[in-house]
Amino acid sequence: MSIITAIAALGGLTLLLAIMLIVANKKLYVYEDPRIDKVEDMLPHANCGACGYPGCRPFAEALVFEKSLPGKCTVSTDEGRQSIAEFLGVDLGAEEKQVARLACAGGTNVAINRAQYVGIQSCQAATLVSGGGKGCFWGCLGHGDCEVVCDFDAIIMNEHGLPIVDTEKCTACGDCVEVCPKDLFSLQPISHKLWVACKNLEHGEAILEDCQVGCTSCGKCAMDAPGELITMKNNLPVINYAEGHNTQEPIQRCPTGAIVWLDDNGTVVKGKESRKIIRKGARSLGNS
Repeated sequence: MSIITAIAALGGLTLLLAIMLIVANKKLYVYEDPRIDKVEDMLPHANCGACGYPGCRPFAEALVFEKSLPGKCTVSTDEGRQSIAEFLGVDLGAEEKQVARLACAGGTNVAINRAQYVGIQSCQAATLVSGGGKGCFWGCLGHGDCEVVCDFDAIIMNEHGLPIVDTEKCTACGDCVEVCPKDLFSLQPISHKLWVACKNLEHGEAILEDCQVGCTSCGKCAMDAPGELITMKNNLPVINYAEGHNTQEPIQRCPTGAIVWLDDNGTVVKGKESRKIIRKGARSLGNS
């Protein structure tokens, strides 16, 4: 008789708990628009954050609730963005593609190291040891943290130890910006083709002993640029992209090629008076 009572008690308790769960599910149910799942499936699943949201799921929610537009996803194809816009019945919107740009051209063939770093092959580790050993304090150390952290294979290290960004693969996720201990990367609209490939803050030609392509703060680019396109700040040219910047005039008289033009095919164009770099091997102390 006690066994039957125990079973009945457990059965009654189970039934009561089940009823409570059913009631709670009814009362606490939060409706989720089924379009969110469908829109998420239509997105590229890069979860790169280029749209301004932490992933494709939050972006899908923003699209469904009309807090954003499909054009914000610069990773998706034109057809993909158009499909989402048609599915939701909203405007496509437009967003210029952004890419990571490197403000340094000091590879091993033009820049020297004044100390040999021995340790973990990481820029963040090397910079803790007297700045990494490179002659130019602001220059790229070349250990490839940016290449390692890029989940989209958009960065490779070239033969001179400089990171090269594949603009087709770059999603502007910003991981390279965060990992670089020298703050050499920034996210830029792809139309920003006039570019200062240097962050040296020293004035004068002394920097050329350490890097042949460093900015000497001569100011010729600012003098030649139309209007207020370029101003000199902290011994570096600063480009005001709010001005008309579709011009190669500022690069022509740069003696070192520190300010360049970036072609659509990835070619770096230097000015007519820029020193030609012919060395292929690594530059060492005592070599000009």
